[in-house]
Amino acid sequence: MLRKYVYPLIIWVIYKLLSMTWRLTLIEPPEMKEALINKKPFVLAHWHGDELVLMQLIGRYRLATIASTSKDGEMMNTLIHLVGGRTTRGSSTRGGVQALKGLLRLVKEGYNSSFAVDGPKGPIYQVKPGIFELSRLMGAPIYYAGVACDRRWVAEKSWNKAYLPKPFSKVLIEWRGPLAPINKEIDPRSPDLANSLAEALHNAKSDCVKKIATSQT
Repeated sequence: MLRKYVYPLIIWVIYKLLSMTWRLTLIEPPEMKEALINKKPFVLAHWHGDELVLMQLIGRYRLATIASTSKDGEMMNTLIHLVGGRTTRGSSTRGGVQALKGLLRLVKEGYNSSFAVDGPKGPIYQVKPGIFELSRLMGAPIYYAGVACDRRWVAEKSWNKAYLPKPFSKVLIEWRGPLAPINKEIDPRSPDLANSLAEALHNAKSDCVKKIATSQT
C-alpha cells in the first residue's frame, strides 16, 4: 500500500514543487506542434536517464508507456497516472507482448507513446528495437530528445545515471525529427536502425549541453 500509493503521492508533490522552479526551455519541431493540434499519433524516443526531466511533459503530450512489473515499476506506474499519463504493464522478460498490445490500444484511444530506448535494464545508450516495432505498428513518426540542465543531482550508482535538476536550474528539452514511420520492408531489429537513432540522440544531447553552457557565459 505504501509503495503503491503513499510514496508515489509524496514523490509527485515534491517533484511538482521542484519542477515549478526550473527555468525550462522547450523546443518542438513544427511538425510535432501540428501533430499535437491535429491529434496525429507519434512516438517519442529518449535515454532512460532523462526520464525524470521529461516526466513533466507527460500531460502535455498525452503519453502512454510501458511500466515495469517490478516493485519500482509499481511506483512509476502510479506516478505516471498522477501526472496525466497512462500505462500498460510488462517488461522484456514478462508480459512484453501483452504490454505492447495494451500500448496499441491506448494509442487508438488518442494517446501518444514514449520510449526510454535503452531501458528497462540497459546497457546504457544501447537502443532496443521496441520503439521501431511500435512505430511500424502505429504507422507513426519518431521524435527524439536532447535534454540538458546546468545543475543536477545524479544517481551515480544507477546503471542509467538518472539525474534530477536542482531548484531553479536551467533546463533545455529539444525534440528533433520526425524520423519516418518504420514500414513493413524494414526490420525493426536492424542494427543500422538502432545505431542511427543512438547517434541522433547523442548529437541532440551534446548540442543541448553546449547550448546550456553557452547560456551561462
